[in-house]
Amino acid sequence: MSDAKEAKQKLAVAPSDRIPSNYARRWLVLAIVALTQLMIVLDATIVNIALPQAQADLQISDGGRTWVVTAYALSFGALLLLGGRVSDYWGRKRSFIVGMAGFAVASAIGGLAQEPWQLFLARGGQGVFAALLAPAALAILTVTFTDPKERSTAFGVFGAIAGGGAAIGLLLGGVLTEYANWRWCLLVNVPVVAVAIVAALAVVKESKAHGDTRYDLPGAVLVALGLGALVYGFTEAENGWGQATTISFIVGGVILLGVFGLVEARSANALLPLNILFHRDRGPAFFGSAVCGTVLVGATLFLTFYFQIVLGMSPVISGVASLPITGGIVITAGVASALAPRLGPKPLMVTGPIISLIGLVLLTQIGVDSSYWTHVLPGLILLGLGLGLLIIPQQNVALIGVPDHDAGAASALINSTLQIGGALGAAVFTTVYASGKASFFDDNPAPRPPAGVAAGSGQNSAPPSSEMLASLPVPVRDFITASMDHAFSAEVSGYTNVFALAAVFVTLVTPVVFVFVRAKKDDLPTDSVVPV
Repeated sequence: MSDAKEAKQKLAVAPSDRIPSNYARRWLVLAIVALTQLMIVLDATIVNIALPQAQADLQISDGGRTWVVTAYALSFGALLLLGGRVSDYWGRKRSFIVGMAGFAVASAIGGLAQEPWQLFLARGGQGVFAALLAPAALAILTVTFTDPKERSTAFGVFGAIAGGGAAIGLLLGGVLTEYANWRWCLLVNVPVVAVAIVAALAVVKESKAHGDTRYDLPGAVLVALGLGALVYGFTEAENGWGQATTISFIVGGVILLGVFGLVEARSANALLPLNILFHRDRGPAFFGSAVCGTVLVGATLFLTFYFQIVLGMSPVISGVASLPITGGIVITAGVASALAPRLGPKPLMVTGPIISLIGLVLLTQIGVDSSYWTHVLPGLILLGLGLGLLIIPQQNVALIGVPDHDAGAASALINSTLQIGGALGAAVFTTVYASGKASFFDDNPAPRPPAGVAAGSGQNSAPPSSEMLASLPVPVRDFITASMDHAFSAEVSGYTNVFALAAVFVTLVTPVVFVFVRAKKDDLPTDSVVPV
């Protein structure tokens, strides 16, 4: 049979809501969707490399800088489920274009920010529009590729972009920060979106879901406010866990999330059907996804600071130095995809966290003068290898026994928990980092300056060049060097506290999976899962 006749037959059997005209240009649609998916994934990592320079330029505090990451992850994760419903009911093409346009506007605001709050607001806006754009992009692929084999290929490309985009973000962030300006890590989205919108208007056709199209707006508001209160409370804990602000926001967040659960249990159009979450097999998968998000943020964000602030790496080298985590995930993700149908998900989900734990323990041993090759690289590789073994099986387990009409919500939830775990982790880790740094200063008094040198000199200023140090008198040079070592040691103390807590979090996954997960290899869904 000729290709033309075969294509006509496929179109003839395709349901009407799958838009035959989209199918006719399906590979061009895939290219457009892949471009926007790359942009979304890039923004999860590209800003990390630029953060030290952005912090210095906008004079952001150590506690405040975390909001550059948290605002994006929190708004993205909290609104992703609602974004999926909106794109289905409002129109996938319309949601796709509006999401891209809003993402570009937020990126421009962030790139031109002159105050910290403007950058935080822009990152939050990026997350909001990404929550509309990402599910619309995936839905367009789903209704465009009606042939199961071709759909599998399309999802494979989509997943490869999702996996490789993080690595590209690290490299591109380093190049733009070092050779242009940190602002271009955000501004680069504007021309990309312009090209994608023009192409989408010409190529992609509209499609909508039919039937009950009501939204669970109360649920969306409650979960967003609850998670936001929790994150803010954990951030404020930097000033003390017993402070009234800390306690009130954390307690308020827990109460709001509790009310969210009650609303969802009684809603006919629940944003999150609770039967998806509270299931013996699926529950541990969502827990593991949240831990993955937490650990990834803790590792990549604070390692970026360690590389650039303590080890003195350039942004480009810092991005390259962070790649082994992504490389490890990609390697074992492929291995896990092949082994899960043979061994079942449980052995992989139990083993992965143990390997990551060893990597994080190694990272707790870093120091001011540690070698990247002997002290850091082994930890990064093991961390990535372990997370890769966990991520793929938990995606499959998250869909076990889910009815067809809830499959989209379950797939979105595995991504939401990853983002929300990252947001909460960034807030908690910032507090732990500040606590470790403060404890070091309490236990290790600052070097005393020689006569004629002001106290505090050399501790908070930019590190002097080697030529400048050589020109100074020996007592002054020794004092400045000792002060810098003291400040760097405090930084490292904060970072190792973060890695230690991340190790605690990842340790919890193995017993939870071992006790609760009973899924066997025959229980795994055979359809392609949504890429994380």
